[in-house]
Amino acid sequence: MRIIEKKENQMSFATEAEDNLINAVRRYISEIPVLAIEEVEIIKNDSPLYDETIGHRLGLIPLKMEKSAGEKGVKLKLSAKDAGTVYSGQLKGNADVAYDKIPITSLNEEQELEIIATTGFGKGSEHSKFLPGFMFYRHASEITMDKPLLDKIKKACPDAEIKEKGDKIIVFDNKDKEIRDVCEGISEKSGKKPEVRETGELIVTLESFGQMSPKDIFNKSVSQMKKDLAEVAKKVSK
Repeated sequence: MRIIEKKENQMSFATEAEDNLINAVRRYISEIPVLAIEEVEIIKNDSPLYDETIGHRLGLIPLKMEKSAGEKGVKLKLSAKDAGTVYSGQLKGNADVAYDKIPITSLNEEQELEIIATTGFGKGSEHSKFLPGFMFYRHASEITMDKPLLDKIKKACPDAEIKEKGDKIIVFDNKDKEIRDVCEGISEKSGKKPEVRETGELIVTLESFGQMSPKDIFNKSVSQMKKDLAEVAKKVSK
């Protein structure tokens, strides 16, 4: 495995794993138990939004899966009386929101919003609010093109890895940003079709919604898949 890019909520890496294995890991992201707001008690709502709409928005606010936030039944309270936008950061309790500036609703002068929310666990296969993020992948490739196109490729893809070989250039599409389509378009405009060869590597990208890091999403997805496979093997062996 080769790390290409790593950020707080995004990670890209290259691997020579089989498509079906990586696709299975991708699908199992929806089987990771994730914390989210399950029940909402609206004590007072003077805002222009219906209670149901407020409840739906609260459910979609990502909660960090850390410390006490990893427990279901945690209470979060929100009490807003000031005119203006009510944000997710105003939720207070033993669970932290991933982002403070998610708008919930707005209030005018002398309007109030008072809420008590309760957290619970679920899976993305049950509801999208329990999804911790998503994952996608593609095949890494080498694109062989005519050397006179070098300047155009450098201009269109300044970060591309390019190797000169005789009267040809080889462009490596093996980073987080896909450039294969760009190279093919430039080459075909010149009247020639490029030679494309897949290297056998897969470029995998994970993006987190904030509940946990991309690395944790990958590890938990693999763990959940192993757990289910072990259960299947146990039943088959009987």
